[in-house]
Amino acid sequence: MTMFRATRRSLFALAAALPAPALAQAFPDRPIRFVIPWPPGGTNDIVGRLVADGMGARLGQSLVIENRGGAGGALGAEVVAKAQPDGYTILLGGSGSLTINQLVRRRLPYDPATAFAPVGLIGSGANVIVVHPSVQATTLRQLQAVARAANPPLNYASPGVGSTGHAAGALITQVLDVEMQHVPYRGTGPAMNDLVAGRIQVFTNALAPLQPHIESGRVRALAIAGPQRNAALPDLPTTGEAGFPDIQAATWFGLLATGGTPPDRLARLHAALNATVADEGIHRKLLDGGLDIETSATPEDFGRFVQADHARWAPVVQRAGVAID
Repeated sequence: MTMFRATRRSLFALAAALPAPALAQAFPDRPIRFVIPWPPGGTNDIVGRLVADGMGARLGQSLVIENRGGAGGALGAEVVAKAQPDGYTILLGGSGSLTINQLVRRRLPYDPATAFAPVGLIGSGANVIVVHPSVQATTLRQLQAVARAANPPLNYASPGVGSTGHAAGALITQVLDVEMQHVPYRGTGPAMNDLVAGRIQVFTNALAPLQPHIESGRVRALAIAGPQRNAALPDLPTTGEAGFPDIQAATWFGLLATGGTPPDRLARLHAALNATVADEGIHRKLLDGGLDIETSATPEDFGRFVQADHARWAPVVQRAGVAID
């Protein structure tokens, strides 16, 4: 008994001697599950893998990627929402899987108000409107004319029901005052495959997965749906320059943990994320992929960003009439 008490006192003394930062370093002490709520091959996957590699190096633990696509990102989000709130399961969230999906879907398997704890913002990028080369249009005005004359209607793809691409496509049809048929996919990759093959005529998505196809001529870019041109495609006009300033659609990316995750663990993840995005090599790859880098000073700042994005998109989704059970 005396030896036990002495040992226990020694352990307590050792713990007390450790500085607070050293104690905080105990998290993480095992790999972190990193859920990307879309299949491989799309923008989310590209961004997520860059971030996972960088954060893993800084946290001293690997981030194990799990692509869980479906339901516009809701299936993957549900995994994180229902995980233990310990910081060992995180989500690559975005305007589609979080903001738009919550506005579009009347029923979700989690409560968006409490399901997630914000970690930090990565950046955002205006969506690019592209068509298959068989569509006789090089501008949005020409696309409007082609779509009005098409019988049957042109098809537009999206990465899934409730995605940013879904809402953006619906917004395009409304602003152009044309009819187009929505065809949802289980992620950007499958949608791109059918666009390149000519089975889909129109697609709106973040630049990263589109850029090689644009540069090769397999798809044709008409405009970028943002307030300014993108450095990666400097000759591509904005939707405002093309005569349709009401077509504005950007995709943002950020990290979230399960609601209730301790603040000190959120802070540790947030610091690793910001350090990763600031890394010169990763920063350049994100920029080359069409992202405007925009980190958040604190997890709380990112939470306010998400709330503001929800308020901005709500009237757009309502006006576009996009809603599902």
